[in-house]
Amino acid sequence: TTEMDASRQSEVEPGPGRLTFYALRHGQSLANVAGVISSAPEVALGAAHGLSDTGLEQAGHAARGVVTLARECECGVAVCSSDFSRAWQTACCVYDAAAAAGISVWPAGGEPKLETQLRERWFGKLDGGPDTEYPSVWAADAQDASHTQFGVESVDAVLARVRSLVGRLRDEVGKSGDASCSNGPTNTALGSGGARWIVLLVAHGDVLQIAQTFFAGIPGTQHRDLPHLPTATLRRLGGEVSIPPA
Repeated sequence: TTEMDASRQSEVEPGPGRLTFYALRHGQSLANVAGVISSAPEVALGAAHGLSDTGLEQAGHAARGVVTLARECECGVAVCSSDFSRAWQTACCVYDAAAAAGISVWPAGGEPKLETQLRERWFGKLDGGPDTEYPSVWAADAQDASHTQFGVESVDAVLARVRSLVGRLRDEVGKSGDASCSNGPTNTALGSGGARWIVLLVAHGDVLQIAQTFFAGIPGTQHRDLPHLPTATLRRLGGEVSIPPA
């Protein structure tokens, strides 16, 4: 779904030559249905923890929401995805829908940009176990963003990769001319000529929950104090990021 609350209605559209980041959590996965924690690449990269039938429907609905948003603000759409199958399937739905609607998409080449930095947080010895264990990790997160209890990846470590990714995408998306508009009359260079771009980070619950703290400028320990991000939900991540001069 696309969140349409008061903050969304009052937000300013992306200005010329700017990127606006959005989080999109993957649709319902088979791991969600089974109630298990899925953070190991050897499993999450395969079909076993891909989207459920409901998840595929959710991804299609989210894709239509992105198309509507892009048309409303006259923006192109840059789609960056975790390589875990549930996120990748969701991202492909969005990318294909935007391209089919004649919206400029990035990168060119017919598919989203894979980003391992968007992988789900590693949950250590809890991986593969029941998702009822999440609150145990989150309680520890609230006390210490550097903790690695249960062998989990720390909040600080997740924040570090989010910061790195956003900085890199600002340069790659902002300066690249590698864009395509399948049905449009021209190909618009990203960030050139006053172009405005929505940058979608298609990923997972904890990664995107923690990413929100970075954009909001609050401590990572507070990530569960922010509204929960349901599956296949699009949420704006803070303010705009200016594109540096070419």
